[in-house]
Amino acid sequence: MNAPLQNAGASLADMLETQRAAFNADMLPSAAARRQRLDKLHEMVAGNEAAILEAISADFGGRARQEMVLTELFVVLSAIRQQRRKLGRWMRARRVATPLHMLPGSSQIMPQPLGVIGNIVPWNYPCQLALVPVAAALAAGNRVMIKPSELTPAFSRLLAQLAARYFSPDELAVVEGGVDVSREFAALPFDHLIFTGSTAVGRQVAVAAAHNLTPVTLELGGKSPAIIDESCDLAESAPRLTFGKLFNAGQTCVAPDYALVPRARVTEFVREVTAAAAAMYPQYAGNQQYTSIISERHLARLQQLVREAEEQGAMAVRLGADGERRMAPVLLLNVTPEMAVMREEIFGPVLPVVAYDTLQQAIAFINQRERPLALYWFGRERSNCDLVLRSTISGGVTVNDALWHAAQENLPFGGVGASGIGAYHGEHGFLAFSKQKPIYRQARLNGFGLFRPPYGPLFDSLAGFLKRHM
Repeated sequence: MNAPLQNAGASLADMLETQRAAFNADMLPSAAARRQRLDKLHEMVAGNEAAILEAISADFGGRARQEMVLTELFVVLSAIRQQRRKLGRWMRARRVATPLHMLPGSSQIMPQPLGVIGNIVPWNYPCQLALVPVAAALAAGNRVMIKPSELTPAFSRLLAQLAARYFSPDELAVVEGGVDVSREFAALPFDHLIFTGSTAVGRQVAVAAAHNLTPVTLELGGKSPAIIDESCDLAESAPRLTFGKLFNAGQTCVAPDYALVPRARVTEFVREVTAAAAAMYPQYAGNQQYTSIISERHLARLQQLVREAEEQGAMAVRLGADGERRMAPVLLLNVTPEMAVMREEIFGPVLPVVAYDTLQQAIAFINQRERPLALYWFGRERSNCDLVLRSTISGGVTVNDALWHAAQENLPFGGVGASGIGAYHGEHGFLAFSKQKPIYRQARLNGFGLFRPPYGPLFDSLAGFLKRHM
């Protein structure tokens, strides 16, 4: 790997200090300045689409171009456009009600940038997860440092080159390097730190940030369930579930991790998913529309999960022949909670199928585990859907489809419990990277002098009145 670009000759601490000094010189950038930065970000992506796609595909050893266009280009550009269009309204101070006993003073909330935001990016959607948070952070008036994944060296190098070309280092900086650099990056005293990745590494990032009392947004993962309701039309739902599972070869944090299926419909479920997968991907080896597994190590981990499950009594239904790092989908039947495939996030084209007898049983199965990043429900019976929504806790939900809630800029994207802390996207991202500063303006003539010492009967009378009537 070539030497790092933007961090060449400067320590991470120096880079942070450069950005902090620039922020301190302009702590509340104008709407025009923020839009100018977003325009540069938009130009950086839109003007280099081919190079971005080529770099990401090279890192994967083959990634579907159509998937990249949707998730790495469209999603990013859409987020930038929304932030640019709406930041003027979002950044305005707003009046809030003032209680009667505080009148004639007035109250307002003023959004204020936090300062310097750090973003530690995973490998699975390297452009989207680098730049969607950046768009929100820049719209909120911050400076940003990005640490891309060491598993995407081609894209990381390109991102560093593009950032240096379009931005001043005190606005946006990219830090290349391995795991040791990521650890050092996480320990910097940012004003906010966002990390997207596994729950295990997220815990380490949270510990490092806690040393500086740095607030964090942790977008983690977990085992996101898909519930097939008894009322489900599988001919309609199986292609939607299969798409969500096989998009990016399952290397998506919100991919359906396992399916809960009525026991009497398991055979039908397997048949419909098999047909849906064959319709989308007639073959896997050499299919340029089917994405490769990111590395040999990750491929070996997925194969080991399947092998261990089979050794422990699961039945594997393989939906095709593997290619070079293109792993054909596998359905796993008769899985048990003790199997590694049911304890670890899969992050690949392997779908365990858990049979259930009653909906309450399926809900209990979900609630006995850590809270997932996503939950999917497929069916026609509205009351069953409502029961699931009321009885489970997850980061987000898509009903009668998969993945799409995470692509909705007007919905907050984030986990809960072990699947994450905080949320962003759209206005929720602007708010995540802003301080909502409360301001109370005291009127020249007011009654607060009555509450100053020395205290006497008048104070007691006023305090008693407030307790009874406020």
